[in-house]
Amino acid sequence: MAPHLSLLLLIFSRLSGTQVGAYGVQTVSKVSVKTGNYITIPCHYDQRYIQYVKYWCQGDYWNSCSAHVHTDQPKISGTVSISDDVTRRIFSVNMTDLKPEDSGYYWCAVETAGRDQNTYLHLSVTTGTPELYVDQQEVTGVEGGSVTVRCYYSNTVVKKWVWCKMGIYYVPLVGRYSGILDGTSVTSQQTIDHNNRHILTVTLNGLKMGDTGWYWCSRGDIPVHITVKQLTTTQSTTPTSTTTPTPSSTIIISTVNQLTTTQTDPVISK
Repeated sequence: MAPHLSLLLLIFSRLSGTQVGAYGVQTVSKVSVKTGNYITIPCHYDQRYIQYVKYWCQGDYWNSCSAHVHTDQPKISGTVSISDDVTRRIFSVNMTDLKPEDSGYYWCAVETAGRDQNTYLHLSVTTGTPELYVDQQEVTGVEGGSVTVRCYYSNTVVKKWVWCKMGIYYVPLVGRYSGILDGTSVTSQQTIDHNNRHILTVTLNGLKMGDTGWYWCSRGDIPVHITVKQLTTTQSTTPTSTTTPTPSSTIIISTVNQLTTTQTDPVISK
């Protein structure tokens, strides 16, 4: 099929099922990771689909994509695994030891009695350093404490930042910002380091257990998972520190994608 027809099909697939305030499946739409590394993709789904089977499908077109893993079985296939957090309504796909041939379109999907709910993203496995990345994709803090996330980017990538919590919450970040996101204090600052890297530093203060979840670093949508643990007698509320990343551990993600509803059931290759 001609490339322009492929693009038209993908655009139509994305727009035809989108409903304001009724998100069936939601994820990022572009992911870039360095060869040999891993990435975790979170897929958020509507409460209606808690008891349904979720799966991860690869292919340029929905009707001909090949399902790799399911939340019932198999949950692991080669270097790909899937897990479902029904409490937060997020199923996560972990891909390890990525290679250039793993590049392509993938689909977060939910089996239903009628049309399967799905949304797509594009994975690009690169040999160079991404233009947009975070130092850590998973950060842990304690109740009442703070966590800090640093997003590194080139000046040409991001014009406007927002900090989002997966679901419906977001706050705009322009220069220095302080505000409240889902009841938690958020502060940010944009700087440039000695390597001429632009850095957005976001800090969440006064953490609550409910702050555990996936967050997006800007409209560039770098996914970061924050885990909040209960404070014990041997712990303090000192902010969690982060480390300077190396090119081998960088990831890039952009643009949140929302509900896609197909007109026909998927053709899935086992």
